[in-house]
Amino acid sequence: MGSTPSKELVAIPNPHPGRDYEILCETPELTCLCPVTGQPDFGIVEITYVPEASIVELKSLKLYLWGFRDEGHHHEDVTNVILNDLVAALAPRSMTVITRWNVRGGITTTVTASHG
Repeated sequence: MGSTPSKELVAIPNPHPGRDYEILCETPELTCLCPVTGQPDFGIVEITYVPEASIVELKSLKLYLWGFRDEGHHHEDVTNVILNDLVAALAPRSMTVITRWNVRGGITTTVTASHG
């Protein structure tokens, strides 16, 4: 696995598949481009999930999130795309993705998307 952005999310075996437990992955390094102006948007992403058979390998998650930095997306789209891709890769019991976007035009945006 290199260090360039990637759309590949690597699922690894859950070491405790018989137990319900919650995983929180969080980073203040989520970026994308505004699809209207092309200017960069900066945000925090918080991913909380209860795994089933798989968990996400963290370097693949980092490289996956980096993949948004040169793409134009609305905040609502980024949040839902992350949720959809993680659910497809991991099939968790439940998952919530929250993005908190820095002020743009005097407005902060928080988007929450959930599965299960």
